[in-house]
Amino acid sequence: MKKNVIIIGAAGRDFHNFNTYYRGNANYNVVAFTAAQIPDIDGRKYPKELAGEDLYPAGIPIYAESDLPKLIKELNADDCVFSYSDVPYQRVMNVSAIVNAAGSNFVLMGPKETMIKSTKPVVAIGATRTGCGKSQTSRRVIELLVERGLKVVAVRHPMPYGDLNAQKVQRFATVEDLKKHKCTIEEMEEYEPHVVSGRNVIYAGVDYEAILRAAEQDPDGCDVILWDGGNNDFSFYKPDLFIGVADPHRPGAEVSYYPGEVVARMADVIVINKIDSASLENIQKVRENIAQINPNAIVVDAASPLTIDKPELIRGKRVLVVEDGPTLTHGEMKIGAGVVAALKFGAAELVDPRQYAVGKLAETFKIYPNIGTLLPAMGYGDEQVKDLERTIENTPCDVVVIGTPIDLNRIIKINKPTVRVGYELQEIGKPSLDEIIDDFVCKNKIGKKNCCC
Repeated sequence: MKKNVIIIGAAGRDFHNFNTYYRGNANYNVVAFTAAQIPDIDGRKYPKELAGEDLYPAGIPIYAESDLPKLIKELNADDCVFSYSDVPYQRVMNVSAIVNAAGSNFVLMGPKETMIKSTKPVVAIGATRTGCGKSQTSRRVIELLVERGLKVVAVRHPMPYGDLNAQKVQRFATVEDLKKHKCTIEEMEEYEPHVVSGRNVIYAGVDYEAILRAAEQDPDGCDVILWDGGNNDFSFYKPDLFIGVADPHRPGAEVSYYPGEVVARMADVIVINKIDSASLENIQKVRENIAQINPNAIVVDAASPLTIDKPELIRGKRVLVVEDGPTLTHGEMKIGAGVVAALKFGAAELVDPRQYAVGKLAETFKIYPNIGTLLPAMGYGDEQVKDLERTIENTPCDVVVIGTPIDLNRIIKINKPTVRVGYELQEIGKPSLDEIIDDFVCKNKIGKKNCCC
């Protein structure tokens, strides 16, 4: 007898779990997805073309997670599969209690059923929380691989917030591709640094087996697949080298967040990032936790040095700082690169934008009341982008410091002087990623330049 299944997600891992385990599986009937974390993604359908028309001729409806107890009873759900990331253990078990109290089994799926094997060597980058520095770690690893004469194709963790059929497989090679695929600000923040570097293309979308096969056959060539993870999820692809990133600004996350601890336990290498701005006590706490749960991991120390294009505009001025949205919301960071730069270069005041926020941005501050004195660059849809523009326009400041990975001036009209802040990964001491990538290249026999063999 078929089991009825509800997949609890946030438009990412949930679709992947369905595609790899439930799609085409006649033993199960997925009756619904639920959505959380990301605004305005419930009320859609997972389309029949992606779900498999034979078993799901009408597609699969997506509801708000708040409806879960009612859905379990109305849809007679046997299993509820928790499928989103960067969640404290207390929240995971709260959802488990809701599910069990309504009569269903609570399920967490693991790598064995959900990791896809590539025909190419895979380096996977994950983290213990959102905002640890996965993106700059990915860029650093790509740089090292390209230096060895290798063609790298990056694949980014999903962010399919639009037309799911149109987003099945997406390839980004130029900034124009971001427009073509109608990317949100959150998507651009992850894809744009790859394409502007000129080193590699990047893929994303919904169907990650189809994406992988396209990436392996990329028209520009492919020697290595680089999995650029999202939130603190583990890789969708089976890695030959798994690098996790930990953040000493949030010590303890590596043993108290799901699935960040999975990443910390699985990783071959753990990069302790931001040691240039974290306390020695917090750095040591992360080291102790790693030593306890994954004593065989190679630990790399790293910093995230800032680059600022016009630092002279900051000193003595009233500054509005705009930071990466998800890092501040479910990532729970109180500051980002923009705040660090504003303080370092002598801002007279950090202007609090909360009383000037409008629309969706005002809602964001209500949902996440502990965001610091800064503005999250939320842009999951056109309405949020307009509200971001209006909030910046309303806020009385002299300068806007942009701490996001993209140039917001290209997306919205900012009626004040702007300063852009960037950040890259810089290893400190030994071991280094350079040595680790040498070993990876040699073991997989994919390069000759600088190869130890």
